[in-house]
Amino acid sequence: MTADQDGSGTAAGGEPELSDSLKTFGAVLKALREAGGLTQEELADRVRYSAAYVAKIEQGKRFPPEALPGRAEETLGLVAGKVLAAAAKSLRRKAGLASWFLQWAGIEEEAITLYAYECRGIPGLLQPEGYIRAVFDRRLPPLSEQQFEQQVAARLERQELLAARPNTSFSFLVEQAVLERQLGGPQVTSALVDNLLAHGRRRNVEILVMPLKQHDHSGIDGQMYLAETSSNSWFGYVEGHDSSTLMADPKVVSAMLQRYGKMRSQALSHEATVGLLKQIQGAL
Repeated sequence: MTADQDGSGTAAGGEPELSDSLKTFGAVLKALREAGGLTQEELADRVRYSAAYVAKIEQGKRFPPEALPGRAEETLGLVAGKVLAAAAKSLRRKAGLASWFLQWAGIEEEAITLYAYECRGIPGLLQPEGYIRAVFDRRLPPLSEQQFEQQVAARLERQELLAARPNTSFSFLVEQAVLERQLGGPQVTSALVDNLLAHGRRRNVEILVMPLKQHDHSGIDGQMYLAETSSNSWFGYVEGHDSSTLMADPKVVSAMLQRYGKMRSQALSHEATVGLLKQIQGAL
């Protein structure tokens, strides 16, 4: 799906597309793990990923990280490592839109630093349920009732990252215009502001608003996401209409980091952001 807005990269039913290649990779990993006499939790501990992440890879719901075959080889043996490496190369050759999103979702789940700049809507990790429903209610082509509820549930589940990863540093830059739009109406916007204020009090979460009038603005190229992995590698991610791109080229990601850093200095301070949010809420 789009990381935060229109659901590209998910199947019609709201769950991430389960391509045959991803499901096959997951089945191979599971078979190798079971042959080694390990539980998911035991394998996760040895390959240094979370048990939930390993479970999703085995289910074909997450794109396997590049380091997985090498780490698995240390635990499951040389042959297992070679099998997984070959399967992973095949996945990358066949990767489509959904696979790109699944790979980013995996990076996001394991990130030690996550940055997000949005100029189109509120980042998905910060959307209260009313706002989520307003987003998917306006989805075109329209969703069935079952698809709609599955999309809402999937996004709410994804938001558990903020509480589940207290040692991950989250930073969100949001345009004031997105708040002033009042998507879903005043009541939804009031609940949204409450949610932003609540998350902004978390020790690991920074929420800054870019003022409506800002003559010095480095975000002219639009929305972007950045994540730092446990190996201190950085990745960038952007999305458009039914398309998405993951950036791993250090030069490209470095430029994105420079833009994000500049925008943090151009946005309102934490105190000013809180003041603006309360002002917006008071005017509803």
